[in-house]
Amino acid sequence: MNFKLQRKELTLIVVLAVGMLTGSAMAAPWETKLYNPKPDPDDVILPMPCDGFMVFRKVSVPISGPLEDYPVQLGQSNTGWDFVEHSRPGFVAGSFTDGKNARYYLLAKYEMTQAQYAALSGEKCPAEPPKGVKVLEPKTKISWLEAMQAANKYNLWLLEQQPKALPHEDGKPGFLRLPTETEWEFAARGGLKVGPAEFNELRYPMDSLSRHEWFAGSQSSNGKVQLVGRLEPNPLGLHDMLGNVSEIMLDSFRLNKLDRLHAQAGGYVVRGGNYQTKESDIRTSQRREEDFYSTSGTKPGETRRATTGVRLALVSSTLTSRERTKAIEAQWAQLGQDDSGKRDPKNKEQSALKKLDEMASSTEDKKLREQLQNLERDLRATNQQNEENRNLAIRGNLELGAFLCTKLADDGKFLNLLTSIYENTCDPSISLDAEASKACERRKSSLDENRARVDKLAAYYANNLAQNQALYDITQLEKQVPVKQTELESSPQRRNLIPFLQTFWSHQQAYIQTGRISKDTWLDTCQALAPKTR
Repeated sequence: MNFKLQRKELTLIVVLAVGMLTGSAMAAPWETKLYNPKPDPDDVILPMPCDGFMVFRKVSVPISGPLEDYPVQLGQSNTGWDFVEHSRPGFVAGSFTDGKNARYYLLAKYEMTQAQYAALSGEKCPAEPPKGVKVLEPKTKISWLEAMQAANKYNLWLLEQQPKALPHEDGKPGFLRLPTETEWEFAARGGLKVGPAEFNELRYPMDSLSRHEWFAGSQSSNGKVQLVGRLEPNPLGLHDMLGNVSEIMLDSFRLNKLDRLHAQAGGYVVRGGNYQTKESDIRTSQRREEDFYSTSGTKPGETRRATTGVRLALVSSTLTSRERTKAIEAQWAQLGQDDSGKRDPKNKEQSALKKLDEMASSTEDKKLREQLQNLERDLRATNQQNEENRNLAIRGNLELGAFLCTKLADDGKFLNLLTSIYENTCDPSISLDAEASKACERRKSSLDENRARVDKLAAYYANNLAQNQALYDITQLEKQVPVKQTELESSPQRRNLIPFLQTFWSHQQAYIQTGRISKDTWLDTCQALAPKTR
């Protein structure tokens, strides 16, 4: 598939670029093809200097509170670069409130282009386009500091010229910066648009790498940087995340030490691979260190590479107001306290926390008080980690329940069909010949097998309900239902589970209240959700 522009199209872009980059009153806003070659209805578009634009995509996270975050697994094991990429736990959180049960941050849909950088790097819009500017080609040979300066100039321009264009959180406008590694990798893997198993793969789901990413070789980039947005995006609608040009991160580089990053912070991180990266090395976990300064030339200077570019993130401050700070302070005080369920006075962890707090408050020995307070914090941290693991397990059980409800619907409808066929063709009051009698025996055997299958499935469904009731308080379960629903809403492949999740949750609530096994009711309500074409 040839994505190279024809000479006529290039001429059109050059002509439009003259108008795009001029500072005169005659300048017209950029045409869509010059900043968003693959438009999508969900795109978030910000104005830029010189009548330009930059496009962003929402990256949703299923949390609501300002101190909540979402656990994810980052990196990849057994790539040959374990000391750099080894799989490790991470946490992601959104900046902006999105409804009741979700938050989000924004990531640029495309790598920053030469035209966009030109609009941000000059003191004023030039009368003519700078020599060598290619409108849709990524800006490369840019240092970490220059990337930060471009984001800074963009922020100041927006705040002065277009403050209402910025998303606000708690009344405070957001701002642009380089993405963190976690923000970038969560988005590169597909975020909530993919299932947990797909999220942990080397690459996001795709039919072929060559249709989605540029890499080394004549079958792809052919050794040259490519125009942005020519290939298909990842599940979040982000283009060229794993190829074309490597992208600069906000973070300093740190080595991997099994389940955490090493303490030493070195140069800065670049992610995603580029047009010189081998096909076999294009993966979401790939990361490398880049020095801030280069001494390889005749004169030391900032590191700039032809394979490195920029993709901006749009986020908000954390402590946005006095009220927000108070809310965070209140959440902090409850961390590790596990107040989501019933307070059990016999709970050893709660009793230990209370005793440590009382002992620390009552002692006059300063050193002992500090030791007791440290013990209390350690215990709270352990409790908090256990709570996060518990919430993850609850969400897994909720999705399992929703899936089992779909199976009850499908298998139950098939059982009804077999029952109807048997009853209509094998009436015991009618005499049958030998051949018809054998056919009825086969139908009866198949009917019995499928009835036993549905009974086992209903028992498995009941076991899941009983396990949840035994392990978790109803309030603990209740808090994870909207989180799971937000996860499913964001994933096209799993969105059909939402009504089954709601039905399973209604069954769970009834079971907790009554303790009754109602297989027929469960079967009927799950079947009622099945499409007529099933």
